[in-house]
Amino acid sequence: MTTSTKQKPASTSEVRGRRQLPGWIKALVASVLVIAVLFAGLALSALTGLRDMFGEETHDRTGPALLKSIQDMSRYEAASGNFQVVVDLEKDAKLLPDAVRGTRTLYVGAGTVDAYVDLGRLAEKDVSVNDDRTSATIRLPHAALGKPSLDADHSYAVSKQRGLLDRLGDFFSDNPNSERAVQKLAVKHIGEAADDSELAARAEENTTSMLRGLLGSLGFKEVKVTYGAA
Repeated sequence: MTTSTKQKPASTSEVRGRRQLPGWIKALVASVLVIAVLFAGLALSALTGLRDMFGEETHDRTGPALLKSIQDMSRYEAASGNFQVVVDLEKDAKLLPDAVRGTRTLYVGAGTVDAYVDLGRLAEKDVSVNDDRTSATIRLPHAALGKPSLDADHSYAVSKQRGLLDRLGDFFSDNPNSERAVQKLAVKHIGEAADDSELAARAEENTTSMLRGLLGSLGFKEVKVTYGAA
């Protein structure tokens, strides 16, 4: 007689028990993960430190501004003009090609020019009033233009073309006057544009309107304002 022995299949809990890792292996894996995270953090800190070490820092060590003088003004700022000019400045060497020696700068300059009437030059003989104080005649000097003021926030270099020697020179030296030439040209052209504009005439018109409004509030019915020498 043959007797067969059948093994009972293992239960699910017994299979799971055999597949579970020992505790010391779990602890080892957890330790490795912790060490890996620490090393990654140290590496990131080291890279950040290198960037900080070779990075650029800006320090403002400017001293306090000193008041040199105070000047009383008698000008009536009657008008202001906003101007923009594109400066194309090229400098060439006589015996060298532009690729070797030479510069060309394209610069957009924005600035303002104020027009004013100097009321401080008004003398007693320049003002006449009738007996009942209803009519006045005022003679003023012609309006003048102030110096052009370049707006650094809205002025910029569009392009700079430099020869090989100029690039090498800029590499070994820091030239603070690199844009001063185009800035001076921008101021010059803005001043010329203001002279050719109607800014001074507008200033005289605004001054006349201001005086008529001011004297009208004081009871004058007729106000005549002229400009120029007697």
